[in-house]
Amino acid sequence: MEKKTAYIGLGSNLGNRHEMIEQAVDMLGQPPGIHVVTLSQLIETPPVGGPAGQENYLNGIAELLCAISSRDLFERLMSIEKKLGRTRTVKWAPRTIDLDLLMYGSEVINQDDLQVPHPLMHERHFVMSGMNELAPDLVHPVLHRTMRDIFESLPKSS
Repeated sequence: MEKKTAYIGLGSNLGNRHEMIEQAVDMLGQPPGIHVVTLSQLIETPPVGGPAGQENYLNGIAELLCAISSRDLFERLMSIEKKLGRTRTVKWAPRTIDLDLLMYGSEVINQDDLQVPHPLMHERHFVMSGMNELAPDLVHPVLHRTMRDIFESLPKSS
């Protein structure tokens, strides 16, 4: 299989946030088929949506080189979340770890449980900050704009 570059959003707002993100990155790189290329800076952000009173998130972006399908990568992300104690009860609830498949090569996927590129990535400052850091000239396959252009067009408070 041809290797593809994928970008994963990482976030945590429960427990030791740094440790949760480090564990998730380590787990991503353990099984065959995924190589973790690099990780963006981690930034702290207030929660978007969900129950009131949540702690701030620590967020970052990982760049991966994948020799597995987008579906297999997505299933691995869900498995890692479960192993690290994520439970899905309320939408946008606090979580030990959140792993979002943001982009997978130039694929556009619209399935019930998987949308790639991530449908909200271009609206979130913390996502676009990391994408601009790692791949400023990468073109969003739906919006046909570079990560730099999208990032620079966002309101600073988004």
